[in-house]
Amino acid sequence: MVSAKGKVNIRDIFLGLQSQMRARLSLNRKILTHPVAKGDATELEWIDMLSAYLPSRYRADKAFVIDCEGSISDQIDIVIYDRHYSPFILKQNGATYIPAESVYVIIEVKPILNKAHLAYASRKAASVRKLKRTTAPIVHAGGKIDNPKKPFDILAGILTINGELSDKLKSVLTKLPPSKFLHFGCSLDHVSFWFKEGAYELSARDEALIHFFLNLLDQLQQLGTVPAIDLKAYVQALKKGKRRRS
Repeated sequence: MVSAKGKVNIRDIFLGLQSQMRARLSLNRKILTHPVAKGDATELEWIDMLSAYLPSRYRADKAFVIDCEGSISDQIDIVIYDRHYSPFILKQNGATYIPAESVYVIIEVKPILNKAHLAYASRKAASVRKLKRTTAPIVHAGGKIDNPKKPFDILAGILTINGELSDKLKSVLTKLPPSKFLHFGCSLDHVSFWFKEGAYELSARDEALIHFFLNLLDQLQQLGTVPAIDLKAYVQALKKGKRRRS
């Protein structure tokens, strides 16, 4: 990787990282045969891989997303959310519940990239984007930010093992409404794609995973920090729930 002139081959380094990431994802594909077990294991492998390589400010989990009005999303295979500024993450009976304000990215994991799975992932995205996200002023050492940051568009995508991104699938993707829009996808053995400047940018065949991951880091960087949660809205939800029970 290091040349005689003291230079490093950045591509070789990233492809080496991709090899490590692929190795983390491949073992259960070879060992498990039951479809449900293999599906659950694949989700966990993607979560483990993302948890290993994402910066520590982020966390990845299978979860439901909730809002201050008591609405809840479908269960999402992978939710990438804030782990520094989120005041609460709820776990009950083996399920994880994350406030909508803390969410950066939602991902569905499927075995193959096809029209049916794109439609499924887009419906899951809509179930999260319909939730209410609050914002609040931020108090800091130098004073107070009175104009709360507006919630950004939650990124959504799909991760698969096989499947090509055909022209027909591209047409399906570009016709999705904003609530169901999918920003990215990765077919591990074929290609990854990211929506940029009005079109989907595709990876080379041997760079699908690293192309997906580096673009994910870039997009997370551009989103910045999640908005501050208006905790008063959640306090009011508690009071309303108490009155309903009385």
